[in-house]
Parts: sequence; structure tokens; C-alpha cells
Amino acid sequence: MSFAWPRAVHRVAVQRDLPVPMNDGVTLLADRYAPVGAVRPPTVLVRSPYGRRGMFGLAYGRTFARHGFQVVLQSCRGGFGSGGLLDPLGDEHDDGLATLAWLRAQPWYGGSLAMHGPSYLGYAQWAIAPFAGPDLKAMATSVTASQFRDAAYVGGAFALESSLMWITLTASMGGRFGGAEVFLAPRRTRRAALSGRPVGEMDVLSAGRGLPFFQDLLANHADPGVYWARRDFSASVGEVEAAVTMVGGWYDVFLPWQVNDYTAMRAAGRRPQLTIGPWYHADIRQGRAANADALAWFRAHLLGDPSGLREQPVRLYVTGADEWRDYPDWPVPGVREQRWHLQPGFALAPENPAGGGPDRYRYDPSHPTPVLGGPVLLGNSEPRDNRRLEARRDVLVYTGPELREDTDMIGPVRADLYVRTSTEHADLVVRVCDVHPNGASYNVCEGVRRLTPGAPPTDRDGVRRVQVELWPMGHRFRRGHRVRLHVAGGAYPRIARNLGTGEPLGTGSAMVASEHEIFHDGGRPSAVVLPVVTG
Repeated sequence: MSFAWPRAVHRVAVQRDLPVPMNDGVTLLADRYAPVGAVRPPTVLVRSPYGRRGMFGLAYGRTFARHGFQVVLQSCRGGFGSGGLLDPLGDEHDDGLATLAWLRAQPWYGGSLAMHGPSYLGYAQWAIAPFAGPDLKAMATSVTASQFRDAAYVGGAFALESSLMWITLTASMGGRFGGAEVFLAPRRTRRAALSGRPVGEMDVLSAGRGLPFFQDLLANHADPGVYWARRDFSASVGEVEAAVTMVGGWYDVFLPWQVNDYTAMRAAGRRPQLTIGPWYHADIRQGRAANADALAWFRAHLLGDPSGLREQPVRLYVTGADEWRDYPDWPVPGVREQRWHLQPGFALAPENPAGGGPDRYRYDPSHPTPVLGGPVLLGNSEPRDNRRLEARRDVLVYTGPELREDTDMIGPVRADLYVRTSTEHADLVVRVCDVHPNGASYNVCEGVRRLTPGAPPTDRDGVRRVQVELWPMGHRFRRGHRVRLHVAGGAYPRIARNLGTGEPLGTGSAMVASEHEIFHDGGRPSAVVLPVVTG
């Protein structure tokens, strides 16, 4: 995807450390980047917990100011000179609205507003967007969502690696290594995760001290309660009247919930724009594309210049085909759900299952099933060859026939499995792979579902019908390739190991191995449901 940037015409003046009062008396600091010579131009608000100088000042402040916007880049509370203590996700609603009230009182504010930013910066937009008022004209969100709970507890399991990475990063960014923590945090996190210690001790191992937000995540894992109610803005997404553009990646940790935000806006009659590329969360290519997308969007909706807009609202990069395509909506038209059934002999096919007894594996939390690739917050999440993983005895591998023609699959993906486990507490990890003619098996998408007593319920034989939501896909399986499905009991350390006991997530230490049976007969037709393009 390319975008022809218009010529930047403005010099930029910067005001540092503007004090912004919050309702509780705390003062946050902001920098203002203004295009020299422009009179009360539209304002772009960026609220960040990662600082407002260096890379952030260049990418968001100077870049947009040179194109005629004034940018207010604010540090969230508790960091980079802003007062108070960071309560992650908890203060962005109140602090964001207080910041808007301050903006409107400034003599340089022109009455026209946009918001911009990825990840946490995007969440900060959703926290105030439905309540911001009519002067909010546009939003540009990327690799983010209106709620992070489901990404922290993906499928009910705890996203250990990404959660620990984030708290380690934010706890250390103000230290002597500063921005280098983006590279150091993943190493510290992995060492802590592989230590074998209880999950509740891993913040100390990774960040050097106990971190309240990490402990809050552990304490509120089973019961969302009030803690998550004030941090979840998904119910009000459809109320946002501003023009919204979203940029995501097929390998991003937040993609399923970003797509949910898009569909929620469409259901409310809104007309958002969605772009999904071959990117992961910390991918610099995604950052460049999101900035270009935001500039075109803001020029159209705040400066009256629609020349950079595209005709179709949905633009997807189809991996495997290696091409961009435009569509009128998501899910895309011309797609039919097709059930690919697990078969005897570890086959996978659209035909009805041919019967046979269940397949079995043993999941041992003391030696948890590892993961190769898949979405993670920091680091490269692009597909990897999974053959080493497939050689393990605790991973079931079902492989389809060699494809006779190119087959495009674009849309939501889910698994429908009939499962019996020897413990009531267990996890199911399901993964779709693309098997190349040389045997390499690259992960395309995956999902997790945590099983607990009574959820899902069992039949009289102790078998549960389990639905697992996978990441959406936009992929071409080329002629001569094969579709492959993994079923396993873990994906460590990306997902915290299931101890099999039901003990609290943070303090549990006893471990019980679990025997898993996957059924694939006429009465229990386990399958993966794939979005096959037919039109």
C-alpha cells in the first residue's frame, strides 16, 4: 500500500511542558506543535504513556504540524513529568475529557479536533470519543481496540507474555535505558516466564519490583467485575459520530477486537474505514502506513481535501497472494463458511467425518506445550515454520489434501471441537497452518479457549462441544499447498500454563497433567470453519 504524501509547507514552532489540570488536582504535561503562519488550525490530540519527545515528537508532532495541523502531544499521568500515578487504562476517560475541556479554553484552539495514535494511544481515543462532543471530527486508530480485557484473557486464558512485556516496558521506560526498553523488555519477560515460578512472582523477576497493574490483571482474571467495567468502552463504540479510520495487522494481538469495533460501528449505521496489512503489533511498516492513512483522513475531514481517500472503505492485504484488495465491507462479500472436518488418520477435509475413535494427547503443565510464532505485543510475530512443534506428542496435527487450485480464505475463523479431558480445568489451542510443497508449515491464525467446570457443559459421556474463536485471516492457500490444523493444550509462554487444578492464577503451583480426547465421528463432527472465497 502506498500513499503520495502532499508536500509539507509549514515550519513548526514547539511549546514545551504546557500544564493541563485534571479534575482531581493532578497536572499533566503536554507539548504543542504548531504550523507557523496558520491561524487556529485544526488540532490533533495524541495522549501517550510513552513520552512526548524523540520519536513520538517527530512522528506525531512535527509530521502533522508540517502539514497544517497543530498537535497537542500529552503524557498520561504518572510518566514523563505528568503528575499522579499511572493506573493503566483506569484514568483515560476522566483525564481525556479534562484535557478536552482545557483545549477548548485555549486561545489558539480553532474548534475542530482529531485524535490519533496506536495501541494504548488508540485505546485512550476510544475512552473519550463517544463523549467528546461535535468538535471531534475524526479519529485515526491503529493496532488497538476499545477494550483490552479480551486480549489480556484471550479465550479465558491469560496472555502472560504480552501482559508481562507491557508492564515491564512501562515500568522501565523512565529509567536510564529509556526507549531501549522496547528491546530489553521482551528478553526480561521471557526469562521470567521460563523461570518456573508462580505467575504472581513474575513481575518482580521481569521488572525488578512488584507492579500493581500486573497483580490487578491476575486478581481480576476470573471475575471482570467493577475493575474492567470502567476500562471497557466497547458498548459505546457505535455512538461515536466522528469519522473513524482503523489500521490493523493480521499478526497483531488486538486484531479480533479491532475488527469487532469496526462491525459495531457498521451495525450502528456508521461508515468507518478499515485497513489490515501483513503486520504485527510493533511493526514499523504498520506505523508508517497508519501515519499516512491518518494524514489523508484528517485532510479530508478537517481540511476539506478528499483527494487522498479511497473509494472502498475496507482494504486488505491477502497473504499468500501478496496483494492488496479493496472491499465494500467486512466480512467481505462472496465468502462461504466451509467446515473442514477432522478425519481418521489425522486427515482434514470438507467431507463429513468417516468415523473412527478419538485421537488423544497428554498435556503436562510441568512441561507445557510451547509456541512458535503467533501474535505477541513486542517482537516479530510473522509466521514461522512450525514443523518442530508438530513433532511433539502433545500436539495433534490434521492435514488436508494437496489443493488443486489457489484457494482464498478471507474472514472470521472458528473451530468446533468435541472434546473430553481428564481434568475439568484445561486449555485448547487451535491453529491453522499453510503447508508448502517442501513440507514447511507456516502458522496463519490461531485461537485459545479455557475450559472450566461446567463451561462448556459436558454430555453424559463427559464430552464437551467447544467453540474456539481464532484470529481472522486473509490468506491464499496456493495450488499444491495444504491446509493444516493443530490442536494442543498450551502455547507457552504466550499463554500462561493451565495447571489443571483451578488454583488462583497468580499463586497456584500444584500441577496436574490432563488427558485430552478429540472426537471426529458422525455424531461428534469436529471441524474448523474456514471462510472460503467463492465469488
